[in-house]
Amino acid sequence: MTDLESRIDKAIEALDLPAKVRLLTGSALFALHPEPAIGLAGLVVSDGPTGVRGSEFVDGEITCLLPNATLLAQHWDPEVTREAGALLADEAANQHIHVVLGPTINLHRTPLGGRLFEAYSEDPLLTGKLAVAYVQGLQGKGISATPKHYLANESETDRFTVDSVVDERTLREVYLLPFEMAVAEANPWSLMASYNSINGTTATEHAPLIVELLKGEWGYDGLVMSDWFATRSAAASTNGGLDLVMPGPQGPWGEQLVAAVRAGEVEESTVDEHLRRLLRLADRVGAFGEEREWPEGLPAPDSPERREQLKRLAAGGMTVLKNENSALPLREGEKVALIGRHALEPVAQGGGSARVRPPHVVSMAEALDASVVDGVEVRTGETAPLPGMLRDPETGAPGIRVITRDQDGVVVDSRHRESAEIFAGDLGRFDNAASLELIAEVTRTERLRVGLRGPGAWQFTAPGVHDDVVLGAGDGPGGGVLNPPAWTVDIDLEEGARISATTPGETGMRVLGLVARRAPKPPAEVISDAVRAAREADAAVVVVGLTAEQETEGVDKTTLALPGEQDALVSAVAAVAKRTLVVVNAATPVLMPWLEDVDAVLWAGLPGQEAGAAVAAALTGEVEPAGRLVTTFPARDGDGPAWSTTPVDGKLPYAEGIAVGYRGWNEEPLFWFGHGLGYTKWQYGEAGLSVGERVESARVEVTNTGERHGREVVQVYLRPEGEPVRLIGWAGVELAPGESALVDVPCDERVQRLWDNGSWRPLPLGGEVLIARGLGDVRAKIRVGA
Repeated sequence: MTDLESRIDKAIEALDLPAKVRLLTGSALFALHPEPAIGLAGLVVSDGPTGVRGSEFVDGEITCLLPNATLLAQHWDPEVTREAGALLADEAANQHIHVVLGPTINLHRTPLGGRLFEAYSEDPLLTGKLAVAYVQGLQGKGISATPKHYLANESETDRFTVDSVVDERTLREVYLLPFEMAVAEANPWSLMASYNSINGTTATEHAPLIVELLKGEWGYDGLVMSDWFATRSAAASTNGGLDLVMPGPQGPWGEQLVAAVRAGEVEESTVDEHLRRLLRLADRVGAFGEEREWPEGLPAPDSPERREQLKRLAAGGMTVLKNENSALPLREGEKVALIGRHALEPVAQGGGSARVRPPHVVSMAEALDASVVDGVEVRTGETAPLPGMLRDPETGAPGIRVITRDQDGVVVDSRHRESAEIFAGDLGRFDNAASLELIAEVTRTERLRVGLRGPGAWQFTAPGVHDDVVLGAGDGPGGGVLNPPAWTVDIDLEEGARISATTPGETGMRVLGLVARRAPKPPAEVISDAVRAAREADAAVVVVGLTAEQETEGVDKTTLALPGEQDALVSAVAAVAKRTLVVVNAATPVLMPWLEDVDAVLWAGLPGQEAGAAVAAALTGEVEPAGRLVTTFPARDGDGPAWSTTPVDGKLPYAEGIAVGYRGWNEEPLFWFGHGLGYTKWQYGEAGLSVGERVESARVEVTNTGERHGREVVQVYLRPEGEPVRLIGWAGVELAPGESALVDVPCDERVQRLWDNGSWRPLPLGGEVLIARGLGDVRAKIRVGA
């Protein structure tokens, strides 16, 4: 027995049953209980995976906002996600956070999934390899990663109640594979169970998946925590392998679990095993026994070092989808018209629990030398105002003032908040107020859309406006937090005009805030302005995209069409511009009815805090946008092997089986998985394989035949006889113009096996190997087997 396990034994023996059980539910929304008697400090956890938000749901510490998961994944380079993990570890250490809740390693099963922006890819092997590196990057600096959501949580509709119906072969070969790889190669110190059920059993009670497979067959020695508010039972979840209930301090364990043990429904040794895993996690992050020393002097989120790093990570993963006649990169000195709401207000991150508070978000209008024209309205709902839109009426500092009053209307507290929203209902300073008033001054003179966000009864005032408003909470768990409702009015305001929203205090968690942004103009007027600017320019860059309404936790999309009149805007510009270059500010596929009419398309993802600077670097060629797509883009709504996210009678069948994503496409998509042009051209020479009982490796000579330095990603696929095609390996290479290299691609045996009647066996060696730049650009085919 190791010294650690001996210390854990002594700690467990020192506690009575209620004390043990107390430690197995969180102490707050993002914290765990300390227990000084056994040398256990309180652990702090934070949402991820593209930033470390900290223990405040809103208005927390300013922290780095990284490019989203799909944009990082489009590098097709585990070293990039390892770098991202290490950066996040530094951000966690800055805030004394022990556990980061990421990476998300569910798959892109259907492009409608609202939370796909947090997940890497539709391919399990690519997802697994990127996840391994991310976990190693975090844990290499002593911060626990938490791969999530275990298991079959590929969509958000009815996510708390949906039963994902998945056959055993598909579970093993597809949805479990990224978790299997992470456990085998990186040993994440914690892991999160999902909300949904899998084949009739809720994830937090799923003994076959947690006890038998994860902890038994795979030998996982880490901790399994619930997703927030996902645990619904005491005995069933405890016996099902769940180790920690989040959040706290209330929950279904506590006294109920103590009673279940005393009634013989749960063995106390089972509780001890859960506590053992919690103490093991605490030791690994420096919170059990001798407490860790937190590093000092780490780069600030807005430091030159971080800004350059985040710009590079974002720009390098951007993907050139189309580039007729080398329309990109932009020519030096040409006159550029920059058009679109996303150019002025880029969407840097998705919605929901992954949101963080960055030091800034650079817009494309700031970063690119161009004449700028606003675009059509892209939102139907509201988000927090951009920094600088509102100021505290007392101090003049950016943000708002929050005033709490007691039952008699007496001011209890008045304080400045840097952001324009607050979080109420987590045992914090706003919980016992009889009323809450959010008040601010606008910082500009123009027609503005102002209002309020958050469920409750409200009184709203502005010059010439006094309204009583009642807003209900959104559907599902966290409806008033993840997607708070809003009410707005469009009015002409002078700088310094005051807006105020007052609501009674009430129980339950709520995100409350003010709304302030420029009021949208009629689409015809906006498009007319855009056409005029495009006609006078050498190149028109139209920036379109999705918003946090479509790419968010808790809600799935219903269409891949761009919101508002963005398609009409692109078409109108393309009809008059000398060159039309479209930048798409979105993480997941969109329809492109204008594709044939434009000269180039740059897929920009959700680029994080350096958004505009990264897009400018990609457009000008300062950084090659060498990304390759990580999911297949449909040409029409409904295309592909899986589409609907709506359960029928509570069940969501994964009817496509192992043919998920590109594996199940029978028609030509808009863009294939793996597609990406970069800024140079590539020639492939003779290819060969190393084959034993499986395809062990592939090799091919590649030559950069273009005029620019570039990065190529050599992709290797296996199309077995009678089975779907699947990625089995890839390798990246960077070459100067005219340079050649022999690229060797190791091929993974885990995607060359078959789950058959309860055990693994090798896939029969037969079919063909494809060596490709993407499934739409296959450069070599080699037969294997008989």
